[in-house]
Formats: sequence, C-alpha cells, structure tokens
Amino acid sequence: MKKIDKLILSSFLGPFFLTFVVVVFILLNVQMLKYYDDFMGKGLSNGLLAQLFLYFGIVVSPTAFPLAVLLSSLMTFGNLGEHFELTAIKSAGISLVRALVPIFIFVLGLTAVAFYSNNNLVPKAALEAYSLLYDIKQKKPALDLREGVFYQGIPDFSIKVNKKYADGQTIGDVIIYDHRDVSGNKKVTLADSGKMYTILNERYLKLELYDGHTYIEGNATSGRTVNNSAEPLTRSSFSYSQFVLDLSSFALNRTDKNLFQTNRIMRNLNELVEDVDSLNVDIMDEQVDLYRLNKTAFFYHMKNDTIRMPFELASHKFYRDSVRSARMTLQQTADSVLTIPSDSLQAADSRGIKQDSLKVNSDSTSMRSDSLRGPLVSTTRLGQSPTAVERRIERIRNQRIDRSRARLKLDSIPTESELKEYLMDDSLVLTTVQSALTLARQAKQRVLSHESRIDRLEKEKIIFEIQWHKILSNSFACIMMFLIGAPLGSIIKRGGLGIPVLVSIVFFIIFYVLSIIGEKWAKAELISPMAGIWAANFILLPIGLIFLRQARLDARLFDSDFYNVQIERFKTWWQKKFTRKPAQIKG
Repeated sequence: MKKIDKLILSSFLGPFFLTFVVVVFILLNVQMLKYYDDFMGKGLSNGLLAQLFLYFGIVVSPTAFPLAVLLSSLMTFGNLGEHFELTAIKSAGISLVRALVPIFIFVLGLTAVAFYSNNNLVPKAALEAYSLLYDIKQKKPALDLREGVFYQGIPDFSIKVNKKYADGQTIGDVIIYDHRDVSGNKKVTLADSGKMYTILNERYLKLELYDGHTYIEGNATSGRTVNNSAEPLTRSSFSYSQFVLDLSSFALNRTDKNLFQTNRIMRNLNELVEDVDSLNVDIMDEQVDLYRLNKTAFFYHMKNDTIRMPFELASHKFYRDSVRSARMTLQQTADSVLTIPSDSLQAADSRGIKQDSLKVNSDSTSMRSDSLRGPLVSTTRLGQSPTAVERRIERIRNQRIDRSRARLKLDSIPTESELKEYLMDDSLVLTTVQSALTLARQAKQRVLSHESRIDRLEKEKIIFEIQWHKILSNSFACIMMFLIGAPLGSIIKRGGLGIPVLVSIVFFIIFYVLSIIGEKWAKAELISPMAGIWAANFILLPIGLIFLRQARLDARLFDSDFYNVQIERFKTWWQKKFTRKPAQIKG
C-alpha cells in the first residue's frame, strides 16, 4: 500500500468509527424512548439493561452503517479539500477516482460485514431483544413500600408502613393483613417497630416485628360463621415475630424464544425464502379449494360448469393429492403391520385350517337356514312371553299395511290441473325462494372466506419479501452513500462537524423518506417489493455518480461565484438571442 493510500485511509477510519458510535447511540436512544415506560420502575439490574441495550444496538446497526459512511466520507474529503491536500494530490498526477480507491475497497469490505450482520447477527439480536422486552413488560413493578400507603403487590398480603427510617431496613407502626385463608380482613397483625430486608438473593422478603398483637376474627381458616352467631375474637401478643414473604412473582420469567421466531425481522435470507415458499403453497391450496367450490356450493345452477383450472394450480393439485395418497398408503401399511398379531406369524397347521373352514361353512349355512324361516319366526326370541310375541306380530302386520297404502298413493297420479295448483302455491314458492337465497348466501360466504384468506396470505408473503430485500438493500446502501459523500465532500471542501453533518442529514432524510414510501407502496401492492425497497438506492445512486463526475471536473457547485458566472452567461445569451438590432438607413 502506498503512502498516499495510507494517508487517505487513516483520515477516513477515525471519523468513521466515531460517527458510527455516535449514530448507534442516537438511534438506540430513539429506540429506547419508545419502551421507556415499559422497563422503568421494574427494578432491573444494570447487567440486564446493558444486555438489552446491546441487543438493540445490533438491531439498529443496519441503519447506522450507511449513515456513518456518508458522514465520515463527507468529513474526510471535506478536510482534504479544505486544507488543500486534495489539490496537492491532484497536482501530483493522481486523479480523484484513484484517491477514492482505498476507501472504496474498505467500503466494499464494510458492505460484506453489513450483509453478514444483517443476515445473521441482527435476526438473532432481534429475537433476544424483543423476547427480553416482552418478559420485562410482563414483569411486576419492583417492591415499593411507601409511608402511610397500603401495599398490595405481594400476593395474599396487604402491608402498611407508617414510618421508614434512613437505614432502609428499620420500619415503624406496621400493619399486615393476611389473606392467605381467603377470609377477608379477619387476620391482622400490628407491630410497633420492625426490620424489613430481602434474603436468599432477593427471593424472599423477611419482616422482623417487635412488640405487637395479632387479631383473628371468627374462624379464620374457613371465614364462615356458625348459625349467624357472634364471631369469636382471638388476640395474641408477641415481643418478636417474623414473616417470610415469597417474592417469586417479582422475578423475571423468561418466555420460550421459539414463540417469537416466526416474526420477519428475526429471520435470515434462507429462512425468509422458506417462509415465502410455504406461503405460496398455502395460497395455491386456497385457490385450488376455491375452484372446487362449484361441486359443493352450487346444487343446480352451474353445477356441471366446466371451469378449467389453471395449469399451475392443476399441477399443484396433482402433486398435493399424490403426496397425500402416498402418505395415507404408508400410514395404512404401518398400521396394518402394527396390528398383525404375533400368533398369525407362526405356521398354521393345515388340518386345523381345514377344520376351522368347515366350521365356518356350517355356521354360515345354519345362518342362511334361519333367515329363510320368515320374519315372524325370526322376531321371536327365547324366553319371551306369548303376549310379547303377539305384540311383535301385530306391529309387523301394521307396518306391512302402511307399506301397501303408500304403494296405492304412488299409483294415484295427480292430474295436470292439480299439479299446477300444487306448484303455484304461495307457501311453496316462498319456501323455494328462501331456500335458493340461503344457498346463494352460503356460496357467497364460502367464496368470500377463501378470498379473505388468500388476501391475508398474499399480504403476509409481501411482508416477508420486503424483509428479504431490505437485508440486501441496507447493505448496498453503504456503497451508495459513499458515492454521494466522497465526491460531495471534495466539492464542498468543508470539514469538521458543521456543513458535512447538515448535508449528510439532508441526504439521509431523503434516503429514509424514499425507503418508507417505497415500503408502504409495496405493502399496498402498488409496486413490487423489489422496486419499493430498492427505489431509494436506484434514485440516489445516479445522483452520486453525477457528483462524482462534477468532482472530477473540479466543478464548484457550492461556490457563489460559479452561479454568478452562469447567470451572466445566461444574460448574455438572452440579449444576443432576443434583443433587436437597430435598423440601418440606406443612402
């Protein structure tokens, strides 16, 4: 590496790391302010807060990398231009593009690091951060006993301390209501003074009470009175007593992280591709079921309508049905193997088989002979009384008479006038219309239900596709921001934290607004997810290339004299073009 490359690279690395830390700190504060009310007053340890800040610091790094590159490149080439070092480099025969090479190589490596972070570190950090934040939200507020106020945060106890001393342990005039027996305020302890402190790694709260009384009204174990009689009152005095209260409800209980893994920001590229494929399969399943509705939803009209299913859906249906059939066959085979008794696997005696078959044949023959005896004989049972047998015979005769009457009714065919009168009955028409309307509404509801599920799956798929493109676009934004910042810094020729910070904020706001607009349009299905997420890079990249071209030509875009000269040239051109010349008089 040449000395000029070391000079340019060293002048860039310092501002880059400084601005990266500052940007992460600012973005982290903005992120934490949204959840300030959720974790304040929960008694969280410093280690837990540091862990939470570390995870969220990694989460905001995809935004911090491009902004740090933009600001540091502006500051670096602004300082070089302000101190005429860039002029000296150009006078030595080194072009601006050659001067950008060492930092550009570093930015390429930084882009690879940003991609690795966005694809691997950020999803894991997001999983840890948001699962920890959820557990913090569910955590009860820290133990806070105030003077003169009943504290009911400890389960089954209500405690009031009228005086707290400066040492943090000594308390005075203590009242404790014990609700462990679910008997109301029937067991109370009063103490003149005491001490309060935690034990066993703050898992329990120990109260040591001095010079007090315990009052128990009625039957404290059941909380009931007997025959509405007067309740007894039990009073006991003590010089020393202690309570050990369980503080496990104040502990931070961690939730299973697998419950949060399905969120899009906690998935890498490969997992997002799998999620999109799964959603595509679900969408095609819903579409196939929608095409199959005409066989179940339409009973008369369009029942035999041959609406062709698209080739893609037909192929998916064939594949799905084949897989289901194969799985069912394997399952049935496995079940049949498991249900075969062990005795059947042994070799059976041929004689035994023949004898058993003869027995079966004889049994079936006897069954057939019994069935030929007629219904009257078969209905009789052994052990029944003659009266019961007569009743059964009478019931069977009545059934035969009803069947014969039904046959006579079928034989009497109505005339045409009777049929018209029957069909034109208002009640029949109303019933038919209501039935048809009900069927139509059911068919409509089924179609709408499938359509709503398809729309929901489509929106969910778009969200996962947006996240997939964001991982790549946020990494490429480092290159795009460098192509804007470095040429712009050489044009401005101002270093420090003044103008570079303002210019970088302006371009970052433009980048952020374009990204948000593109993401919203992609979610609204106005444009594709790729176009929506890459729009900011595609719009700002040509601007960076224009700045690079102007910097190579030493254009003074931010110099007032440059614009004054351009205005004078325009005035001269206007006068030559549109000012009339005086007419010449011929002699």
